[in-house]
Amino acid sequence: MIAIVDYGVGNLFSLQSSFKRIGADAVVTSDETTLKNASKIILPGVGAFADAIQKLKERNLDEFLKSQVKTGKYMMGICLGMQLLFDESHEYGVHQGLGLIQGRVIPMRGLIDEKLKVPHIGWNGLQFPKPHFLFKDLKEGDCAYFVHSYFATDCAENVIATTEYDKILTASVAKDNVLGCQFHPEKSGEVGLKILKAFVEQKD
Repeated sequence: MIAIVDYGVGNLFSLQSSFKRIGADAVVTSDETTLKNASKIILPGVGAFADAIQKLKERNLDEFLKSQVKTGKYMMGICLGMQLLFDESHEYGVHQGLGLIQGRVIPMRGLIDEKLKVPHIGWNGLQFPKPHFLFKDLKEGDCAYFVHSYFATDCAENVIATTEYDKILTASVAKDNVLGCQFHPEKSGEVGLKILKAFVEQKD
């Protein structure tokens, strides 16, 4: 069973529907017992970093999720959920993240061509600087759907996919059993389903 963390942030049921499409059992939950019994965890998220991390803390899910990662269980953050994995975010101030992957989340505005729209919304090709099981069924240039104004940096050793939007931006990261996708697999058609399937099928 895949557990999708419900902490008041994120389009949870489209994710659940995507898992159903690949034949995987997924539940939306904030119950610690259910999360503990899950084979893998998805940390979704849309919106502002500060609000999201506060909601996790209010539910005591920040420390709980870190304890689950320590058991060796796979956890994947999606969009804002990926950004929460890092040390800190510079979104309207500086906010501490979960610290599961070294790096910072910084604004795109001011770093990319000012003629380009921010947030970055739409389909962009993926490049894979190193092999990873998450993308085993994909090829260079396969497109995923992005919606973001901030991106992760200072995390080069853990980057497993990039995308280009004037600059080379972090699209996906992995450190041991902690994974993250800046894009939305659940909105990325067959490419996204292949990624979710690879996540589900990966053995502990």
